[in-house]
Amino acid sequence: MGADTSGRGVIRRAVAGQRRDVAVGSLLGAAHQTGEALVPVLIGLIVDRAVVRPDGGALALWLVVLALVYAMLSYGFRFGARAGERAAEQAAHHLRLDVVRRVLAPHGGAEAGRPPGALVNVATEDARRVGALNMALTLGIAAVVGVVAGAVLLLRASVPLGLLVLVGAPALMALGHCLARPLEHRSEAEQERAAHASGVAADLVAGVRVLKGLRAEHAAVARYRATSRASRDANVRAARAAALQTGLMLTLTGAFIALVALVGGRLVLSGSIGLGALVSAVGLALFLPGPIAVLAWVGAELAKARASAARIADVLAAPGETTGGTAEPATAPAATGPAPAATTGAPPSGELRLHRLGHGGLDGIDLTVRAGEHLGIVVTDTADAATLLRCLARRCDPDRGRVELDGTPFTELAPAALRATLLVAEHDAQLFDGTLLDNVTAAAPAGADPHPAMEAAAVDEVAATLPGGTAGRIGERGSTLSGGQRQRVALARALAADRTVLVVHDPTTAVDAATEARIATGIRRVRSGRTTVLVTSSPALLAATDRVVLIDGGTVTAEAPHEALVRDHPVYRSAVLT
Repeated sequence: MGADTSGRGVIRRAVAGQRRDVAVGSLLGAAHQTGEALVPVLIGLIVDRAVVRPDGGALALWLVVLALVYAMLSYGFRFGARAGERAAEQAAHHLRLDVVRRVLAPHGGAEAGRPPGALVNVATEDARRVGALNMALTLGIAAVVGVVAGAVLLLRASVPLGLLVLVGAPALMALGHCLARPLEHRSEAEQERAAHASGVAADLVAGVRVLKGLRAEHAAVARYRATSRASRDANVRAARAAALQTGLMLTLTGAFIALVALVGGRLVLSGSIGLGALVSAVGLALFLPGPIAVLAWVGAELAKARASAARIADVLAAPGETTGGTAEPATAPAATGPAPAATTGAPPSGELRLHRLGHGGLDGIDLTVRAGEHLGIVVTDTADAATLLRCLARRCDPDRGRVELDGTPFTELAPAALRATLLVAEHDAQLFDGTLLDNVTAAAPAGADPHPAMEAAAVDEVAATLPGGTAGRIGERGSTLSGGQRQRVALARALAADRTVLVVHDPTTAVDAATEARIATGIRRVRSGRTTVLVTSSPALLAATDRVVLIDGGTVTAEAPHEALVRDHPVYRSAVLT
Protein backbone atom coordinates (compact mmCIF):
# COMPACT_ATOMS: atom_id res chain seq x y z
CA MET A 1 0.00 0.00 0.00
CA GLY A 2 1.37 3.35 -0.98
CA ALA A 3 0.05 5.40 1.94
CA ASP A 4 1.78 5.49 5.31
CA THR A 5 -0.20 3.00 7.41
CA SER A 6 1.76 3.40 10.64
CA GLY A 7 0.09 4.83 13.74
CA ARG A 8 1.78 8.18 13.13
CA GLY A 9 0.71 8.04 9.50
CA VAL A 10 -2.92 7.53 10.54
CA ILE A 11 -2.76 10.55 12.86
CA ARG A 12 -0.95 12.65 10.27
CA ARG A 13 -3.56 11.81 7.62
CA ALA A 14 -6.46 12.52 9.99
CA VAL A 15 -5.05 15.96 10.83
CA ALA A 16 -3.79 16.90 7.37
CA GLY A 17 -7.14 16.08 5.77
CA GLN A 18 -8.88 18.64 7.98
CA ARG A 19 -6.14 21.25 8.26
CA ARG A 20 -8.40 24.04 7.00
CA ASP A 21 -10.99 23.53 9.73
CA VAL A 22 -8.23 22.99 12.29
CA ALA A 23 -6.57 26.25 11.21
CA VAL A 24 -9.85 28.19 11.33
CA GLY A 25 -10.80 26.67 14.67
CA SER A 26 -7.34 27.36 16.10
CA LEU A 27 -7.42 30.98 14.91
CA LEU A 28 -10.86 31.61 16.39
CA GLY A 29 -9.90 29.72 19.54
CA ALA A 30 -6.79 31.86 19.84
CA ALA A 31 -8.99 34.94 19.57
CA HIS A 32 -11.14 33.53 22.38
CA GLN A 33 -8.15 32.81 24.62
CA THR A 34 -6.60 36.20 23.91
CA GLY A 35 -9.89 37.83 24.81
CA GLU A 36 -10.00 35.83 28.04
CA ALA A 37 -6.48 37.02 28.89
CA LEU A 38 -7.38 40.63 28.09
CA VAL A 39 -10.37 40.72 30.44
CA PRO A 40 -8.39 40.92 33.72
CA VAL A 41 -6.01 43.42 32.12
CA LEU A 42 -8.91 45.66 31.09
CA ILE A 43 -10.43 45.38 34.56
CA GLY A 44 -7.07 46.46 36.00
CA LEU A 45 -7.00 49.42 33.64
CA ILE A 46 -10.55 50.37 34.63
CA VAL A 47 -9.52 50.23 38.29
CA ASP A 48 -6.46 52.44 37.67
CA ARG A 49 -8.05 54.96 35.28
CA ALA A 50 -11.69 55.16 36.27
CA VAL A 51 -12.00 53.93 39.86
CA VAL A 52 -8.87 55.00 41.72
CA ARG A 53 -9.23 58.39 39.97
CA PRO A 54 -13.00 58.62 39.35
CA ASP A 55 -13.78 59.44 35.70
CA GLY A 56 -17.27 58.67 34.33
CA GLY A 57 -16.31 59.15 30.68
CA ALA A 58 -13.26 56.90 30.93
CA LEU A 59 -15.34 54.30 32.78
CA ALA A 60 -17.96 54.23 30.01
CA LEU A 61 -15.29 54.03 27.32
CA TRP A 62 -13.46 51.14 28.94
CA LEU A 63 -16.72 49.32 29.64
CA VAL A 64 -17.53 49.51 25.90
CA VAL A 65 -14.05 48.13 25.11
CA LEU A 66 -14.61 45.35 27.66
CA ALA A 67 -17.97 44.51 26.04
CA LEU A 68 -16.35 44.29 22.61
CA VAL A 69 -13.69 41.94 23.98
CA TYR A 70 -16.40 39.78 25.54
CA ALA A 71 -18.21 39.63 22.18
CA MET A 72 -14.94 38.66 20.45
CA LEU A 73 -14.14 35.87 22.89
CA SER A 74 -17.73 34.58 22.87
CA TYR A 75 -18.00 34.34 19.09
CA GLY A 76 -14.43 33.09 18.85
CA PHE A 77 -15.26 30.17 21.14
CA ARG A 78 -18.56 29.37 19.43
CA PHE A 79 -17.33 29.29 15.87
CA GLY A 80 -13.89 27.93 16.76
CA ALA A 81 -15.45 24.98 18.60
CA ARG A 82 -17.78 24.41 15.63
CA ALA A 83 -14.83 24.25 13.21
CA GLY A 84 -12.90 21.93 15.55
CA GLU A 85 -15.88 19.62 16.00
CA ARG A 86 -16.42 19.51 12.24
CA ALA A 87 -12.77 18.59 11.73
CA ALA A 88 -13.06 15.83 14.34
CA GLU A 89 -16.23 14.34 12.84
CA GLN A 90 -14.94 14.55 9.26
CA ALA A 91 -11.64 12.88 10.17
CA ALA A 92 -13.43 10.11 12.06
CA HIS A 93 -15.77 9.62 9.09
CA HIS A 94 -12.89 9.29 6.62
CA LEU A 95 -11.07 6.88 8.92
CA ARG A 96 -14.19 4.75 9.22
CA LEU A 97 -14.44 4.67 5.44
CA ASP A 98 -10.76 3.67 5.17
CA VAL A 99 -11.18 0.84 7.67
CA VAL A 100 -14.43 -0.43 6.13
CA ARG A 101 -13.00 -0.18 2.61
CA ARG A 102 -9.95 -2.16 3.73
CA VAL A 103 -12.05 -4.81 5.46
CA LEU A 104 -14.41 -5.16 2.47
CA ALA A 105 -11.63 -5.24 -0.13
CA PRO A 106 -11.81 -8.50 -2.12
CA HIS A 107 -9.44 -10.96 -0.44
CA GLY A 108 -8.21 -8.03 1.66
CA GLY A 109 -7.04 -10.14 4.60
CA ALA A 110 -7.79 -7.42 7.18
CA GLU A 111 -10.35 -9.66 8.87
CA ALA A 112 -7.88 -12.51 9.40
CA GLY A 113 -7.49 -13.22 13.11
CA ARG A 114 -9.92 -10.45 14.05
CA PRO A 115 -13.52 -11.20 15.08
CA PRO A 116 -16.20 -8.98 13.52
CA GLY A 117 -16.82 -7.19 16.81
CA ALA A 118 -13.18 -6.15 17.02
CA LEU A 119 -13.31 -4.68 13.53
CA VAL A 120 -16.52 -2.81 14.40
CA ASN A 121 -14.79 -1.38 17.47
CA VAL A 122 -11.84 -0.22 15.37
CA ALA A 123 -14.11 1.38 12.78
CA THR A 124 -16.21 3.20 15.39
CA GLU A 125 -14.58 3.95 18.73
CA ASP A 126 -10.96 4.00 17.54
CA ALA A 127 -11.84 6.15 14.54
CA ARG A 128 -13.73 8.52 16.85
CA ARG A 129 -10.76 8.84 19.19
CA VAL A 130 -8.32 9.60 16.41
CA GLY A 131 -10.75 12.08 14.84
CA ALA A 132 -11.22 13.78 18.23
CA LEU A 133 -7.53 14.67 18.10
CA ASN A 134 -8.46 17.45 15.65
CA MET A 135 -10.68 19.03 18.29
CA ALA A 136 -7.95 18.56 20.89
CA LEU A 137 -5.39 20.11 18.54
CA THR A 138 -7.68 23.08 17.88
CA LEU A 139 -8.18 23.71 21.59
CA GLY A 140 -4.52 22.98 22.33
CA ILE A 141 -3.21 25.59 19.90
CA ALA A 142 -5.67 28.10 21.32
CA ALA A 143 -4.54 27.19 24.85
CA VAL A 144 -0.89 27.76 23.92
CA VAL A 145 -1.83 31.19 22.57
CA GLY A 146 -3.70 31.84 25.82
CA VAL A 147 -0.70 30.90 27.95
CA VAL A 148 1.64 33.02 25.80
CA ALA A 149 -0.80 35.96 25.85
CA GLY A 150 -1.12 35.68 29.61
CA ALA A 151 2.64 35.55 30.01
CA VAL A 152 3.18 38.58 27.76
CA LEU A 153 0.55 40.59 29.61
CA LEU A 154 2.11 39.54 32.91
CA LEU A 155 5.52 40.67 31.62
CA ARG A 156 4.03 44.08 30.91
CA ALA A 157 2.68 44.20 34.44
CA SER A 158 5.73 42.59 36.06
CA VAL A 159 8.82 40.99 34.55
CA PRO A 160 9.35 38.49 37.41
CA LEU A 161 5.77 37.23 37.16
CA GLY A 162 6.00 36.92 33.36
CA LEU A 163 9.26 34.99 33.54
CA LEU A 164 7.80 32.70 36.17
CA VAL A 165 4.92 31.83 33.84
CA LEU A 166 7.19 31.42 30.79
CA VAL A 167 9.35 28.92 32.68
CA GLY A 168 6.61 27.17 34.65
CA ALA A 169 4.04 26.60 31.88
CA PRO A 170 6.35 24.60 29.54
CA ALA A 171 7.55 22.60 32.54
CA LEU A 172 3.94 21.71 33.36
CA MET A 173 3.30 20.74 29.72
CA ALA A 174 6.33 18.44 29.66
CA LEU A 175 5.29 16.87 32.95
CA GLY A 176 1.76 16.33 31.61
CA HIS A 177 3.21 14.53 28.57
CA CYS A 178 5.21 12.20 30.82
CA LEU A 179 2.17 11.49 32.98
CA ALA A 180 0.15 10.63 29.85
CA ARG A 181 2.42 7.72 28.87
CA PRO A 182 0.88 5.21 31.34
CA LEU A 183 -2.56 6.37 30.20
CA GLU A 184 -1.65 5.56 26.59
CA HIS A 185 -0.76 1.96 27.50
CA ARG A 186 -3.87 1.57 29.68
CA SER A 187 -6.05 3.02 26.91
CA GLU A 188 -4.64 0.61 24.33
CA ALA A 189 -5.29 -2.34 26.66
CA GLU A 190 -8.83 -1.06 27.31
CA GLN A 191 -9.60 -0.88 23.59
CA GLU A 192 -8.15 -4.34 22.97
CA ARG A 193 -10.31 -5.84 25.73
CA ALA A 194 -13.41 -3.98 24.55
CA ALA A 195 -12.84 -5.16 20.98
CA HIS A 196 -12.36 -8.74 22.17
CA ALA A 197 -15.57 -8.57 24.19
CA SER A 198 -17.45 -7.24 21.15
CA GLY A 199 -15.98 -10.01 19.01
CA VAL A 200 -17.01 -12.71 21.47
CA ALA A 201 -20.52 -11.26 21.68
CA ALA A 202 -20.84 -11.18 17.89
CA ASP A 203 -19.65 -14.79 17.61
CA LEU A 204 -22.07 -15.98 20.28
CA VAL A 205 -25.03 -14.20 18.68
CA ALA A 206 -24.13 -15.59 15.25
CA GLY A 207 -23.90 -19.12 16.64
CA VAL A 208 -26.80 -19.00 19.08
CA ARG A 209 -28.74 -21.70 17.22
CA VAL A 210 -25.79 -24.08 17.33
CA LEU A 211 -25.16 -23.31 21.01
CA LYS A 212 -28.77 -24.08 21.87
CA GLY A 213 -28.62 -27.27 19.84
CA LEU A 214 -25.53 -28.36 21.80
CA ARG A 215 -27.04 -27.10 25.07
CA ALA A 216 -23.93 -25.04 25.60
CA GLU A 217 -25.70 -21.83 26.65
CA HIS A 218 -24.20 -21.86 30.15
CA ALA A 219 -20.65 -22.31 28.84
CA ALA A 220 -21.19 -19.51 26.34
CA VAL A 221 -22.58 -17.18 29.02
CA ALA A 222 -19.64 -18.02 31.30
CA ARG A 223 -17.19 -17.27 28.50
CA TYR A 224 -18.77 -13.91 27.73
CA ARG A 225 -19.01 -13.04 31.44
CA ALA A 226 -15.27 -13.64 31.85
CA THR A 227 -14.48 -11.61 28.74
CA SER A 228 -16.79 -8.79 29.81
CA ARG A 229 -15.20 -8.68 33.26
CA ALA A 230 -11.74 -8.47 31.72
CA SER A 231 -12.95 -5.59 29.53
CA ARG A 232 -14.50 -3.86 32.54
CA ASP A 233 -11.29 -4.25 34.55
CA ALA A 234 -9.23 -2.79 31.69
CA ASN A 235 -11.67 0.10 31.45
CA VAL A 236 -11.44 0.74 35.19
CA ARG A 237 -7.63 0.70 35.04
CA ALA A 238 -7.69 3.18 32.15
CA ALA A 239 -10.15 5.40 34.04
CA ARG A 240 -7.93 5.28 37.14
CA ALA A 241 -4.92 6.24 35.06
CA ALA A 242 -6.86 9.13 33.52
CA ALA A 243 -8.12 10.27 36.94
CA LEU A 244 -4.63 10.05 38.42
CA GLN A 245 -3.15 12.04 35.55
CA THR A 246 -5.90 14.68 35.76
CA GLY A 247 -5.64 14.90 39.54
CA LEU A 248 -1.88 15.28 39.51
CA MET A 249 -2.07 17.92 36.80
CA LEU A 250 -4.72 19.89 38.71
CA THR A 251 -2.64 19.70 41.88
CA LEU A 252 0.51 20.84 40.12
CA THR A 253 -1.42 23.56 38.30
CA GLY A 254 -2.91 24.80 41.58
CA ALA A 255 0.52 24.87 43.20
CA PHE A 256 1.87 26.79 40.22
CA ILE A 257 -0.92 29.38 40.39
CA ALA A 258 -0.45 29.73 44.15
CA LEU A 259 3.23 30.43 43.52
CA VAL A 260 2.32 33.12 40.95
CA ALA A 261 -0.12 34.72 43.40
CA LEU A 262 2.47 34.62 46.20
CA VAL A 263 5.12 36.30 44.08
CA GLY A 264 2.59 38.91 42.86
CA GLY A 265 1.50 39.68 46.40
CA ARG A 266 5.07 40.26 47.54
CA LEU A 267 5.62 42.58 44.57
CA VAL A 268 2.55 44.62 45.54
CA LEU A 269 3.71 44.88 49.14
CA SER A 270 7.11 46.07 47.96
CA GLY A 271 5.50 48.76 45.80
CA SER A 272 6.82 47.36 42.50
CA ILE A 273 3.32 47.23 40.99
CA GLY A 274 0.13 49.20 41.61
CA LEU A 275 -3.42 48.24 42.52
CA GLY A 276 -4.56 47.86 38.91
CA ALA A 277 -1.55 45.73 38.09
CA LEU A 278 -2.30 43.58 41.12
CA VAL A 279 -5.88 43.08 39.96
CA SER A 280 -4.61 42.16 36.48
CA ALA A 281 -2.00 39.80 37.89
CA VAL A 282 -4.51 38.04 40.13
CA GLY A 283 -6.99 37.83 37.26
CA LEU A 284 -4.35 36.38 34.93
CA ALA A 285 -3.29 33.96 37.63
CA LEU A 286 -6.90 32.77 37.84
CA PHE A 287 -7.15 32.64 34.04
CA LEU A 288 -4.02 30.56 33.47
CA PRO A 289 -5.31 27.29 35.01
CA GLY A 290 -7.87 27.11 32.18
CA PRO A 291 -5.48 26.90 29.20
CA ILE A 292 -2.96 24.90 31.22
CA ALA A 293 -5.66 22.34 32.12
CA VAL A 294 -6.63 22.23 28.43
CA LEU A 295 -3.02 21.41 27.58
CA ALA A 296 -3.08 18.57 30.10
CA TRP A 297 -6.34 17.31 28.57
CA VAL A 298 -4.79 17.52 25.10
CA GLY A 299 -1.95 15.31 26.32
CA ALA A 300 -4.45 12.70 27.54
CA GLU A 301 -6.37 12.85 24.23
CA LEU A 302 -3.14 12.45 22.30
CA ALA A 303 -2.30 9.36 24.34
CA LYS A 304 -5.70 7.83 23.58
CA ALA A 305 -5.47 8.81 19.90
CA ARG A 306 -2.03 7.22 19.54
CA ALA A 307 -3.28 3.95 21.02
CA SER A 308 -6.33 3.93 18.72
CA ALA A 309 -4.24 4.99 15.70
CA ALA A 310 -1.96 1.99 16.25
CA ARG A 311 -5.00 -0.32 16.15
CA ILE A 312 -6.33 1.32 12.98
CA ALA A 313 -2.87 1.09 11.43
CA ASP A 314 -2.78 -2.66 12.14
CA VAL A 315 -5.98 -3.10 10.12
CA LEU A 316 -4.91 -0.82 7.26
CA ALA A 317 -1.46 -2.42 7.06
CA ALA A 318 -2.73 -6.01 7.13
CA PRO A 319 -1.23 -8.09 4.30
CA GLY A 320 -3.77 -7.62 1.56
CA GLU A 321 -4.59 -8.48 -1.97
CA THR A 322 -2.04 -8.17 -4.74
CA THR A 323 -1.96 -4.82 -6.51
CA GLY A 324 -0.41 -3.35 -9.63
CA GLY A 325 -1.27 -3.62 -13.27
CA THR A 326 -3.39 -1.24 -15.30
CA ALA A 327 -4.20 -3.18 -18.47
CA GLU A 328 -7.74 -4.26 -19.31
CA PRO A 329 -8.31 -7.93 -20.20
CA ALA A 330 -8.58 -8.64 -23.90
CA THR A 331 -11.87 -10.36 -23.14
CA ALA A 332 -14.90 -8.34 -22.15
CA PRO A 333 -17.33 -10.00 -19.74
CA ALA A 334 -19.67 -12.08 -21.80
CA ALA A 335 -23.29 -11.10 -22.13
CA THR A 336 -25.94 -13.37 -20.68
CA GLY A 337 -26.25 -16.56 -22.64
CA PRO A 338 -23.68 -15.93 -25.39
CA ALA A 339 -23.41 -18.26 -28.29
CA PRO A 340 -20.17 -20.20 -28.70
CA ALA A 341 -17.42 -18.39 -30.58
CA ALA A 342 -17.57 -20.93 -33.40
CA THR A 343 -21.16 -19.94 -34.26
CA THR A 344 -20.69 -16.20 -33.99
CA GLY A 345 -17.47 -15.96 -35.97
CA ALA A 346 -15.82 -13.99 -33.10
CA PRO A 347 -12.21 -14.80 -32.23
CA PRO A 348 -11.70 -17.06 -29.20
CA SER A 349 -11.61 -15.27 -25.84
CA GLY A 350 -11.13 -16.50 -22.29
CA GLU A 351 -7.96 -18.57 -22.80
CA LEU A 352 -6.23 -19.26 -19.51
CA ARG A 353 -2.58 -20.32 -19.43
CA LEU A 354 -0.24 -21.35 -16.63
CA HIS A 355 3.40 -21.10 -17.70
CA ARG A 356 5.99 -22.87 -15.53
CA LEU A 357 3.98 -21.87 -12.48
CA GLY A 358 5.69 -22.53 -9.16
CA HIS A 359 4.32 -21.57 -5.76
CA GLY A 360 4.18 -23.46 -2.50
CA GLY A 361 3.89 -27.16 -3.39
CA LEU A 362 3.28 -26.45 -7.07
CA ASP A 363 6.36 -26.89 -9.24
CA GLY A 364 6.52 -25.99 -12.93
CA ILE A 365 2.84 -26.26 -13.87
CA ASP A 366 2.36 -25.89 -17.62
CA LEU A 367 -1.30 -25.81 -18.57
CA THR A 368 -3.44 -24.16 -21.24
CA VAL A 369 -7.21 -23.93 -20.87
CA ARG A 370 -8.61 -23.17 -24.29
CA ALA A 371 -11.28 -20.51 -24.72
CA GLY A 372 -14.71 -22.07 -24.26
CA GLU A 373 -13.27 -25.32 -22.87
CA HIS A 374 -14.91 -27.24 -20.05
CA LEU A 375 -11.87 -28.48 -18.08
CA GLY A 376 -11.60 -30.63 -14.98
CA ILE A 377 -8.57 -30.50 -12.65
CA VAL A 378 -7.89 -33.18 -10.06
CA VAL A 379 -5.28 -32.31 -7.41
CA THR A 380 -4.20 -35.13 -5.16
CA ASP A 381 -2.94 -32.78 -2.42
CA THR A 382 -5.56 -30.43 -0.93
CA ALA A 383 -2.86 -27.89 -0.04
CA ASP A 384 -1.76 -27.78 -3.68
CA ALA A 385 -5.39 -27.27 -4.74
CA ALA A 386 -5.69 -24.32 -2.37
CA THR A 387 -2.45 -22.82 -3.71
CA LEU A 388 -3.63 -23.22 -7.30
CA LEU A 389 -6.90 -21.45 -6.52
CA ARG A 390 -5.07 -18.61 -4.78
CA CYS A 391 -2.92 -18.07 -7.88
CA LEU A 392 -5.91 -18.23 -10.24
CA ALA A 393 -7.84 -15.76 -8.08
CA ARG A 394 -4.69 -13.63 -7.87
CA ARG A 395 -4.82 -13.59 -4.13
CA CYS A 396 -1.08 -14.04 -4.50
CA ASP A 397 1.44 -13.92 -7.33
CA PRO A 398 3.44 -17.11 -7.97
CA ASP A 399 7.06 -17.31 -6.88
CA ARG A 400 7.99 -18.58 -10.32
CA GLY A 401 6.35 -18.53 -13.72
CA ARG A 402 3.14 -16.69 -14.54
CA VAL A 403 -0.58 -16.96 -15.18
CA GLU A 404 -1.97 -15.39 -18.36
CA LEU A 405 -5.44 -14.46 -19.56
CA ASP A 406 -5.63 -14.28 -23.36
CA GLY A 407 -1.87 -13.83 -23.52
CA THR A 408 -1.67 -11.04 -20.92
CA PRO A 409 0.04 -11.86 -17.58
CA PHE A 410 -2.14 -11.40 -14.51
CA THR A 411 0.45 -8.98 -13.07
CA GLU A 412 -0.19 -6.55 -15.94
CA LEU A 413 -3.97 -6.59 -15.53
CA ALA A 414 -5.86 -4.22 -13.25
CA PRO A 415 -7.16 -6.40 -10.37
CA ALA A 416 -10.72 -5.07 -10.60
CA ALA A 417 -10.84 -5.62 -14.36
CA LEU A 418 -9.42 -9.13 -13.95
CA ARG A 419 -12.10 -10.07 -11.43
CA ALA A 420 -14.78 -8.68 -13.73
CA THR A 421 -13.65 -11.25 -16.30
CA LEU A 422 -12.50 -14.21 -14.19
CA LEU A 423 -14.28 -15.54 -11.12
CA VAL A 424 -12.90 -18.15 -8.72
CA ALA A 425 -15.78 -19.62 -6.71
CA GLU A 426 -14.20 -21.28 -3.70
CA HIS A 427 -15.56 -24.23 -1.77
CA ASP A 428 -16.35 -22.26 1.39
CA ALA A 429 -18.21 -19.34 -0.25
CA GLN A 430 -20.37 -17.50 2.29
CA LEU A 431 -24.03 -16.62 2.00
CA PHE A 432 -25.64 -13.58 3.62
CA ASP A 433 -28.87 -12.88 5.43
CA GLY A 434 -31.43 -12.08 2.75
CA THR A 435 -33.69 -13.76 0.26
CA LEU A 436 -32.65 -16.73 -1.81
CA LEU A 437 -32.94 -14.65 -4.98
CA ASP A 438 -30.80 -11.82 -3.54
CA ASN A 439 -28.03 -14.30 -2.76
CA VAL A 440 -28.10 -15.76 -6.26
CA THR A 441 -28.13 -12.39 -8.04
CA ALA A 442 -25.60 -10.66 -5.75
CA ALA A 443 -22.92 -10.59 -8.48
CA ALA A 444 -25.14 -10.98 -11.55
CA PRO A 445 -25.17 -8.37 -14.33
CA ALA A 446 -28.02 -5.87 -14.11
CA GLY A 447 -31.16 -7.18 -15.77
CA ALA A 448 -29.80 -10.71 -16.25
CA ASP A 449 -32.18 -13.65 -15.86
CA PRO A 450 -31.00 -15.75 -12.87
CA HIS A 451 -33.28 -18.70 -13.52
CA PRO A 452 -30.97 -20.61 -15.91
CA ALA A 453 -28.23 -20.51 -13.26
CA MET A 454 -30.67 -21.53 -10.52
CA GLU A 455 -31.94 -24.44 -12.60
CA ALA A 456 -28.40 -25.56 -13.47
CA ALA A 457 -27.45 -25.62 -9.77
CA ALA A 458 -30.73 -27.30 -8.75
CA VAL A 459 -31.65 -24.28 -6.63
CA ASP A 460 -35.25 -24.54 -7.84
CA GLU A 461 -35.52 -27.55 -5.49
CA VAL A 462 -34.17 -25.43 -2.63
CA ALA A 463 -36.70 -22.68 -3.38
CA ALA A 464 -39.51 -25.23 -3.22
CA THR A 465 -38.64 -25.97 0.43
CA LEU A 466 -38.67 -22.32 1.55
CA PRO A 467 -41.75 -20.34 2.61
CA GLY A 468 -41.99 -17.72 -0.10
CA GLY A 469 -39.88 -19.65 -2.61
CA THR A 470 -37.10 -17.54 -4.09
CA ALA A 471 -38.33 -14.62 -1.95
CA GLY A 472 -37.82 -16.66 1.22
CA ARG A 473 -35.07 -15.58 3.62
CA ILE A 474 -32.22 -18.00 4.25
CA GLY A 475 -30.78 -16.50 7.45
CA GLU A 476 -27.29 -15.33 8.35
CA ARG A 477 -24.74 -17.40 6.39
CA GLY A 478 -27.64 -19.51 5.07
CA SER A 479 -28.41 -20.86 8.55
CA THR A 480 -31.87 -22.11 7.53
CA LEU A 481 -30.40 -24.29 4.77
CA SER A 482 -28.61 -27.61 4.85
CA GLY A 483 -24.98 -27.90 3.77
CA GLY A 484 -25.90 -29.21 0.34
CA GLN A 485 -28.48 -26.48 -0.16
CA ARG A 486 -25.94 -23.82 0.74
CA GLN A 487 -23.52 -25.29 -1.81
CA ARG A 488 -26.15 -25.15 -4.53
CA VAL A 489 -27.03 -21.51 -3.79
CA ALA A 490 -23.34 -20.55 -3.83
CA LEU A 491 -22.87 -22.36 -7.15
CA ALA A 492 -25.94 -20.64 -8.64
CA ARG A 493 -24.48 -17.28 -7.57
CA ALA A 494 -21.19 -18.09 -9.34
CA LEU A 495 -23.03 -19.17 -12.50
CA ALA A 496 -25.32 -16.12 -12.42
CA ALA A 497 -22.26 -13.83 -12.21
CA ASP A 498 -21.75 -14.80 -15.88
CA ARG A 499 -17.99 -14.29 -16.04
CA THR A 500 -16.02 -15.09 -19.20
CA VAL A 501 -13.84 -17.49 -17.18
CA LEU A 502 -15.25 -19.39 -14.19
CA VAL A 503 -13.19 -21.56 -11.82
CA VAL A 504 -15.24 -23.63 -9.37
CA HIS A 505 -13.83 -25.62 -6.46
CA ASP A 506 -15.69 -28.72 -5.18
CA PRO A 507 -19.25 -27.36 -5.57
CA THR A 508 -21.10 -30.63 -4.80
CA THR A 509 -19.35 -32.35 -1.87
CA ALA A 510 -22.55 -32.22 0.25
CA VAL A 511 -24.98 -33.07 -2.57
CA ASP A 512 -26.54 -36.48 -3.26
CA ALA A 513 -25.53 -38.43 -6.36
CA ALA A 514 -28.70 -37.79 -8.37
CA THR A 515 -28.57 -34.04 -7.77
CA GLU A 516 -24.85 -34.03 -8.52
CA ALA A 517 -25.45 -35.62 -11.94
CA ARG A 518 -28.12 -33.01 -12.68
CA ILE A 519 -25.75 -30.20 -11.64
CA ALA A 520 -22.94 -31.58 -13.84
CA THR A 521 -25.23 -31.42 -16.86
CA GLY A 522 -26.57 -28.02 -15.83
CA ILE A 523 -23.11 -26.44 -15.50
CA ARG A 524 -22.14 -27.76 -18.90
CA ARG A 525 -25.32 -26.36 -20.44
CA VAL A 526 -25.32 -22.88 -18.85
CA ARG A 527 -21.58 -22.39 -19.43
CA SER A 528 -21.66 -23.50 -23.07
CA GLY A 529 -19.09 -21.59 -25.12
CA ARG A 530 -17.35 -20.06 -22.09
CA THR A 531 -14.22 -21.17 -20.29
CA THR A 532 -15.02 -23.26 -17.22
CA VAL A 533 -12.56 -24.97 -14.86
CA LEU A 534 -13.79 -27.48 -12.26
CA VAL A 535 -11.25 -28.23 -9.53
CA THR A 536 -12.85 -31.32 -8.06
CA SER A 537 -12.61 -35.06 -7.54
CA SER A 538 -16.30 -35.70 -8.32
CA PRO A 539 -16.64 -38.37 -11.03
CA ALA A 540 -20.02 -36.95 -12.09
CA LEU A 541 -18.63 -33.46 -12.67
CA LEU A 542 -15.43 -34.74 -14.30
CA ALA A 543 -17.37 -37.01 -16.68
CA ALA A 544 -19.09 -33.90 -18.11
CA THR A 545 -15.81 -32.12 -18.95
CA ASP A 546 -13.94 -32.02 -22.25
CA ARG A 547 -10.76 -33.27 -20.60
CA VAL A 548 -9.22 -33.67 -17.17
CA VAL A 549 -5.77 -32.65 -15.91
CA LEU A 550 -4.21 -34.57 -13.01
CA ILE A 551 -1.81 -32.67 -10.72
CA ASP A 552 0.14 -35.04 -8.49
CA GLY A 553 3.21 -34.13 -6.48
CA GLY A 554 2.84 -30.48 -7.48
CA THR A 555 3.12 -31.06 -11.23
CA VAL A 556 0.93 -32.15 -14.16
CA THR A 557 1.28 -35.93 -14.55
CA ALA A 558 -1.58 -36.74 -16.94
CA GLU A 559 -4.31 -35.19 -19.06
CA ALA A 560 -7.04 -36.96 -21.02
CA PRO A 561 -10.82 -37.44 -20.97
CA HIS A 562 -12.21 -38.71 -17.67
CA GLU A 563 -13.04 -42.19 -18.97
CA ALA A 564 -9.52 -42.72 -20.34
CA LEU A 565 -7.86 -41.64 -17.08
CA VAL A 566 -10.12 -43.87 -15.00
CA ARG A 567 -9.21 -46.80 -17.24
CA ASP A 568 -5.46 -46.19 -17.62
CA HIS A 569 -4.18 -44.17 -14.63
CA PRO A 570 -4.10 -45.79 -11.16
CA VAL A 571 -3.37 -42.56 -9.27
CA TYR A 572 -6.28 -40.81 -10.95
CA ARG A 573 -8.55 -43.77 -10.36
CA SER A 574 -7.63 -43.78 -6.69
CA ALA A 575 -8.17 -40.00 -6.37
CA VAL A 576 -11.68 -39.92 -7.84
CA LEU A 577 -13.14 -43.33 -7.06
CA THR A 578 -12.07 -43.85 -3.42
